Amino acid sequence: MKIHRKKTIIKYLNILDQPIKFNPFVFSWSFLLWAVLGLIGGITAGVYWIILEFLMHKVAFFEGWQVIPVMAIGGLFAGLVIHFIGDPGEIQLIVNNIRFNKGKLNPKHNPSMILSSFFCIASGGSLGPEAPLVQVTGSIGTWLGKVFRLKGEALRSLSIAGMASGFTALFGAPLGGSLFALEILHYKHAVEYYRAIIPALVASSFSYIVFALIVHLGLGPTWNLSAYEYSGIFDFIYAVLFAIIATAIGWTFIYCVKFFKILFEKRPIPIYLKTLIGGLLLGVIAYYIPITRYFGHHEINELITKHFPLKLLIVILIFKIIAIAITVTSGWRGGFIIPLFFVGTTLGLIIHHFIPSVSLTLTIVSCMAAINACVTRTPMSTTILLTTLTGFGHLIPILFASLTGYFLAPKIPFISAQKHQD
Repeated sequence: MKIHRKKTIIKYLNILDQPIKFNPFVFSWSFLLWAVLGLIGGITAGVYWIILEFLMHKVAFFEGWQVIPVMAIGGLFAGLVIHFIGDPGEIQLIVNNIRFNKGKLNPKHNPSMILSSFFCIASGGSLGPEAPLVQVTGSIGTWLGKVFRLKGEALRSLSIAGMASGFTALFGAPLGGSLFALEILHYKHAVEYYRAIIPALVASSFSYIVFALIVHLGLGPTWNLSAYEYSGIFDFIYAVLFAIIATAIGWTFIYCVKFFKILFEKRPIPIYLKTLIGGLLLGVIAYYIPITRYFGHHEINELITKHFPLKLLIVILIFKIIAIAITVTSGWRGGFIIPLFFVGTTLGLIIHHFIPSVSLTLTIVSCMAAINACVTRTPMSTTILLTTLTGFGHLIPILFASLTGYFLAPKIPFISAQKHQD
């Protein structure tokens, strides 16, 4: 017994004799780097948004027939910027650079992207600021990575985190923005760069806080949908049914874009003439159907709150799809996610005319989710984003609709860079 006690005492003395070691926190210098990136991304997004809203407010003064020359001039100026400063590329270029250029996004494209997107979006084009912000903040991540001599996956992760910070600032959903930055890069059914999720979440959170402080953004939904009350298992069936219809509209949009792409590429013409022609066409559409002008951030609420007749809603749906297709193919710069949400809202209102017994909110959100997932192939982030933007607290119906749109999407993706390349 005495020997056992002596062994125990010796054991404890040996432990006490060793220097005390604390387990290191997960918190590290990398966290600070991600946080700084988020802060810079939030400031960049905030300044961009303030300037954009100022320009949109000034240009909105022109109404009626005046929108035709205004949008034509806006397109011309955007084309001249791209012609003289350089082509900033589109979402395909961003995806390709992340996947095949070691995750590097070139900051030299930023001046052209910022200026051309200001002209395109402020004059009333049917593309939003999400793509320009993703490009700019992603390239800031690349620049910051080079400053700290990062390479390989560390540099790619920082670029992705930068993309997420820009996307999050606009949509106000750190988790949705982070998932989007990963999902938009995927091939087939896999999220490839999952190592970037924590850097993206940290950068997104800091970006959201700074952006909210700059633009005085509050918590709560962006679009004024009425509260949804679950009415039974059939709600899930309705969500899938509406999603199938919305996916068909997604296919229509994709083929509409292909049609106009063939038209604009039939003869090689300078980019500024192409954007000028696009502006004229968009101006004519906006003159006859004013609600199709702009990318839909404010117009979605107008759709929801005003009671448009069925025939007018059908006309709005058709010409908004055409307007987005023209904007995309004529060289105008911007993102198509919010415009697709506008299309989903219009379709939901049309369906509700035929099935008024089903919740309008469920109908609209299901259509929004399916059409976006069909075109962008981002079912997870679409689900999270719409939960935040619409205040729709029930995740499962949105997920069902998103997955329906995703799995019924065309085999060849709309964003061509999402195709696998060996």
